Amino acid sequence: MELKDKIIVVTGAASGIGRAMCLRFAQEGARHIACVDMNIEGAQKTASEIGGTAYLVNVGKADEINELINEVERNIGPIDLFCSNAGISVAGGVEVPDDDWQRIWDINVMSHVWAARALVPLMSARGGGYLLNTSSAAGLLNQVGSAPYGVTKHAAVGLAEWLAMTYGDQGIKVSVLCPQAVRTEMTRGHEDHVAAIDGMMEPEPVAEACVQTIRAEQFLVLPHPEVVGYMRAKTENYDRWIGGMRKLNRRFGGFE
Repeated sequence: MELKDKIIVVTGAASGIGRAMCLRFAQEGARHIACVDMNIEGAQKTASEIGGTAYLVNVGKADEINELINEVERNIGPIDLFCSNAGISVAGGVEVPDDDWQRIWDINVMSHVWAARALVPLMSARGGGYLLNTSSAAGLLNQVGSAPYGVTKHAAVGLAEWLAMTYGDQGIKVSVLCPQAVRTEMTRGHEDHVAAIDGMMEPEPVAEACVQTIRAEQFLVLPHPEVVGYMRAKTENYDRWIGGMRKLNRRFGGFE
């Protein structure tokens, strides 16, 4: 899909990958970009640079996502591309309190579910549309030191796969973004963490990878090429791969 003249929604647009997406999509000639974030000042700054519209939305709330989609469709036009990009991380393992598990589940997984629930019928009725869901390389591999992050990012990949195979015949295109470490507010102070073992990428190349993948209408967005090799190693010998991950766990410990 070409992005020129398209109406696009990006969550997590105040900074990091979301902001870089907005700026890059604008360079492609998008008709209008809705810049969504809990940080409304940051969203407004992004929107002001590209002639977009800022929205204050908590993507962990189904009713707020529904209202966002309704407002954009009513006031701007039919959404061509919805980027469910906002996400959070929670450190720890199975001992993490239920409230924290629920919060990260709602933001990292259910926000994608709620957006698809609202948009798939609309997009299908008009012949198609595009969903770009941000997961992580952790969704293909896993995350040392953070069970909630690894689990929810796996679920985000699984959902994207299901959407692609279920609604592809209705013209719904799906891509899932799976980078390793990217220099964002989430990774600030964690430059030496395991996720950055192959280096810390800036948001701009990640946004560029999104543009190229959407243009090619491919499923996986992999800004870090090393991830393909890690995926192959995992599937070729799961036990050996887990052994390697145990070594990384001993070396890097928790996601503190």
